[in-house]
Amino acid sequence: MTTTINFNVPGTPVGKGRPKVSTRGGRFAQMYTPEKTVNYEGLVALSAAQAMAGRPPITGPAHVTLVITLPIPASWSKKKQAAALQGLVYATKKPDIDNVEKALFDGMNGVVWKDDVQAVDVVKCKRYGPTPGVLVVVEEIQGALFAA
Repeated sequence: MTTTINFNVPGTPVGKGRPKVSTRGGRFAQMYTPEKTVNYEGLVALSAAQAMAGRPPITGPAHVTLVITLPIPASWSKKKQAAALQGLVYATKKPDIDNVEKALFDGMNGVVWKDDVQAVDVVKCKRYGPTPGVLVVVEEIQGALFAA
């Protein structure tokens, strides 16, 4: 039987931010993850935990599908907004699709899977839509031989 986990992460998707560096007294550098990234990864973990409903993380390789939906800018004309809803205008603005993927995968670590190295197949798209968020579908690949 294939294990499939489906969940939505509500709100505007956030890309994984680059680590920031702060110094103390000019001598000690400390790296930290931006607060926006930490908050988004927490939202991903919460959404994933609700979908897991107490089940343990999957242990095998996984196929992942991501449908990233960005809000349509209110500043656009009604005509352009309608075209975006029809899929005629692509979401070529930030956040980058790969950075959103990184934030999602890091948020799922320890919840959906042990580690994001288990994601071996990924299908992803980024579009405009009426309700921003990310649809995540994770399917554990059954019968696969893998190194433990």
